[in-house]
Parts: sequence; structure tokens; C-alpha cells
Amino acid sequence: MTSSFPGIVLVTGAASGIGAAAARRLADDGARALVLVDRDGDRLHSLGDDLERPGLELLLCAQDVSDENAWEGVEQGVRHHWRGLDGVVVNAGISESGAIADLSFEAWRRVLSVNLDGAFLTLRTGMRLLRDGGSAVVVSSASGVKAEAGIAAYAASKAATIQLAKVAAKEGAPRGVRVNTILPGGVETPMWSEMDFFKEMVAELGSEQAAFETIAAHGTPLGRYAKPEEIAGQIAFLLSPAARSMTGAGLIVDGGYTL
Repeated sequence: MTSSFPGIVLVTGAASGIGAAAARRLADDGARALVLVDRDGDRLHSLGDDLERPGLELLLCAQDVSDENAWEGVEQGVRHHWRGLDGVVVNAGISESGAIADLSFEAWRRVLSVNLDGAFLTLRTGMRLLRDGGSAVVVSSASGVKAEAGIAAYAASKAATIQLAKVAAKEGAPRGVRVNTILPGGVETPMWSEMDFFKEMVAELGSEQAAFETIAAHGTPLGRYAKPEEIAGQIAFLLSPAARSMTGAGLIVDGGYTL
């Protein structure tokens, strides 16, 4: 699949995992400029150092995606430097586990604030800045379409982003703006290291890779989790002219988990 996208792209959650892999892939594909957003300023600037190359401009924005005021600064910065965007990757997200009966409202709001409010604010800014014919990809999750115990906040937030992207696709269509979602299943990202059960598995099995392989063997028909670079390749495809007939679509990439 051809996925060259030599434009100006905004990526949230860019400092690690899928976001960092997407930034690297877009840079390798010849992006003219990247607007990278993440609340972890140190890791964001470290990524910026890694991405430096001739012909690539970078705008690094260390901010929380759920901070509405901060997005005004991003919009002003993009308009000042380039006047608009060619692509947007709505990726920032966090996770929280716990049964509904035990989940605190604080935890619920924390997840919804980043995963849904942040997605809305990112997409709102993106829809204002995308040029005619531009493209956005919302990184949702297979958890948004398949119920599992203990992931209410995460699953609800990701289900909502799927519908948000579909509405945006309808609104953007008159300008040729495409909006699609990608629904990964298990992906080997740093998000797992925040989960207590995963930490216990790593301690028991001796490595994160062994823990990933054990979980994937039991949870997916293909018996493997995706690498962030694989998801980045699919994001690059959805952004590119090769997917110019796709909008409002959801690309499920889960090793068969939702079957």
C-alpha cells in the first residue's frame, strides 16, 4: 500500500507508543512538518531531537490534550507557521481498570477527560485547521466495540470516539476532509506498564516481552500483539491518498480479538 504523505501533520500522545511510532513513520515518509503534542515535555523534546533531519520542521507542544486554553496556542502556532494542516492523528489516551461498582468517579473522569474530551478538543482544532482534502485518523480501540469486565471508563471513552469520528467525517465531507478511526487490539506500548496485573506478570515471567506473548496467546486468535510501528503504518495509509475513498470507516487491527 502506498502511504507517502509529505504534508503537515499534528500528532497527539506523540512522546511514546503509537504516537511516537506514527511521528517517526510520517517523518520517514517525507512529512514537511510535524506538530507534536504530549504532556510529557521531556520525552517529547527527546523525540524531537531524534526526528531532526533536513527538510522537516517541528513544533513541539508540551500540554495536556484536555486543556482547552492550550489548544488556542496550538492553533495560533500552526496558522502562524503554515496556515493549516494536511493531517491529524488523534492518539493521546490513558487507561484505568476496575469494575463499575468499584470505580471511583475521579478515575472515570480522569479517563474520559483525556480520551474523550481530549479527542474532541484535538479534532475540533484539527477540523478548523485541515485544508480541503485533508485527513484525520482517530486512534480508538477494539475495546470500543467489544465489552470486557473491568474496563468501563476506557471502553466507554473509546466507543464515544468512534461515533465522534463518524460525525466529523460527515461534517468534513463537503470539503473533501476524511476522518477515519483505527481500532487496535493489544499493542505493545508503555501503557501496559501502568497496570498492576501486568507488572506482576513481568515480575513472574522475567520480561515485558514474555508477558505480552502470554497475554496475546490467550486473548487473540493470531496469538500476538501488534508493535506500535505496525499501527503507525496503518495510520500512514489512512492519511494518504491511497485511502482517498475511505471516510467514516473503522479499521480493526486486533489479531482477531473481536471475532
